[in-house]
Amino acid sequence: MAPTAASVSRGTGPVVPAAVHPDRVRVLHPGQGGPPAAGARPGPVVYWMLRDQRLADNWALLHAASLAAASTSPFAVAFSLFPKPFLLSARRRQLGFLLRGLRRLAAAAAARRIPFFLLTGGPTEIPALVRRLGASALVADFSPLRPVREALDAVVSELRQDAAGVAVHQVDAHNVVPVWAASGKLEYSARTFRGKVNKVLDEYLVEFPQLAEVVPWDREQPEDIDWDMLIDTVCREAEDVPEIDWCQPGEAAAMEALLGSKDGFLVKRIKSYDTDRNYPTKPTALSGLSPYLHFGHISAQRCAIEAKKRRHLSPKSVDAFLEELIIRRELADNFCYYQPQYDTLAGAWEWARKTLQDHASDKREHIYTREQLESAKTADLVCFRKTHCTLLQIMEMVHHGKMHGFMRMYWAKKILEWTSGPEEALSVAIYLNDKYHIDGRDPNGYVGCMWSICGLHDQGWKERPIFGKIRYMNYAGCKRKFDVDAYISYVKRLVAQSKKRKLDESLDSAAKHAKSEKD
Repeated sequence: MAPTAASVSRGTGPVVPAAVHPDRVRVLHPGQGGPPAAGARPGPVVYWMLRDQRLADNWALLHAASLAAASTSPFAVAFSLFPKPFLLSARRRQLGFLLRGLRRLAAAAAARRIPFFLLTGGPTEIPALVRRLGASALVADFSPLRPVREALDAVVSELRQDAAGVAVHQVDAHNVVPVWAASGKLEYSARTFRGKVNKVLDEYLVEFPQLAEVVPWDREQPEDIDWDMLIDTVCREAEDVPEIDWCQPGEAAAMEALLGSKDGFLVKRIKSYDTDRNYPTKPTALSGLSPYLHFGHISAQRCAIEAKKRRHLSPKSVDAFLEELIIRRELADNFCYYQPQYDTLAGAWEWARKTLQDHASDKREHIYTREQLESAKTADLVCFRKTHCTLLQIMEMVHHGKMHGFMRMYWAKKILEWTSGPEEALSVAIYLNDKYHIDGRDPNGYVGCMWSICGLHDQGWKERPIFGKIRYMNYAGCKRKFDVDAYISYVKRLVAQSKKRKLDESLDSAAKHAKSEKD
């Protein structure tokens, strides 16, 4: 049987129990069983990194290191780029951020003598790598999304056929409370989920141990990666949604956003979170961590640990932050894990499906195509102030790569008003969210669209046209909540800055090309 995580060697000190909670780990395939043959070297452990793209504060990496240390074998990290059909609608904006983050991660891994294998042919290359390395175990992290789960299932199925019997473990390194430990079923709302999480939170919300001493790697060496060429090729082949520059990828940048002395959220901005986070005209009240949490450049558990340390300074704000970070964010994973149809109307509760279908044929004041909404070009841009505000939201998303959470909800509800029916509205909202938001293609994004359009994790409200019993939001409510003119001015500035950067980049690229041709 493959080595267990019962112990881990730390440096030259004594053997101590592993710190990865056993309920955080699922054994998907136990492996062959029995120790290696006499004189044979124990096989290495491979950590197949998926969602949690970091070395620090990573329970999956720590589990892989524990397995390796228990048999005095080395371990390696592998990352597989998904092929085009399975990219979850990723565009240049998201792929550039991902690859630049991996570039930094690979350099950090090399500095710690951890081999990093980048596979560009898709997850189907994982079994071949495992076989070439003679691995004893494969450790994967966790995602509830269908394409990732299907890829993992295919890898496990193939490895089960091998006589060598490689063990396959999965570790939820993304959630503070592992999704399967938080609840064994689809939760109806935050109210039903919160109590379950809080009962076990202290059991899981613990400090991370140090990584075990790495056994020198003596197997196949990773191929050198020409990162400039790879990034250029992947981004050139992807749909051209411009990259962002207000958020730099990688673990160091993520920690700076959390704890930096210049503008770190917990150091400089947490005090206003409770009172100001829902106001679109106060974007600095937000944590700014969502891109890093999405790509796994920072652990939500590290964010929670550091926030709790500072609770005495801003109790209400820290409590509000922990509610969003743990309860609301992990509720999204619960939904996508237990509801296979997490991105369609079929995934909504029965009452919501019925009320939306009852009002699907209601007359709409405006009907716009996906292309019209995407380009923010409609006949009503100037004629209707409320339309102007909503279309500027789309421009904020397209050019800036992130829309304020309150405006995301309002925007999705306007799409329900402006499309032919709830199925189309949900499809368009998810398409735009995944294409343009840097933190798109995420359980939180799917749940956000489902909440706005399908009443997920909500209750029935007063019945009205188009919406039925789904919670209603309108322009008048926006005006009561915040200064709409200030928001419009803010977005116009963002868009103007983005367009200027794009023009400057185009001119710079053209100049470089001309110089290259001349040389």
